Amino acid sequence: MKFKLNDLVQVMRGKESGKQGKIVAINKAHTHVKIEGINIAVRHVKPSRGQPGEITKKEMLLDASNVMLVCPETKKPTRIGYTVDKNGRKVRISKKSGKNLDK
Repeated sequence: MKFKLNDLVQVMRGKESGKQGKIVAINKAHTHVKIEGINIAVRHVKPSRGQPGEITKKEMLLDASNVMLVCPETKKPTRIGYTVDKNGRKVRISKKSGKNLDK
């Protein structure tokens, strides 16, 4: 998966399309990401042993194919490519601007 924690991404498909947020969790096995403030579901918790029941809001996972990374230079969604830097490390680059994303 090409995304990392704290990457700024934009949702491209679904009811939340066009919204931006930071990645807070990644599930690499199923290629899902959890984005801060996006795809919020309401959960009802039953009361038990002195604890009152409540309604909670929770961020749910999105498929990684439905989001794109936001380029720090152009502030627009971009695809991610890879290249080898002068130190011999594999780094991510923005396809729109060509700038290094791993700083």
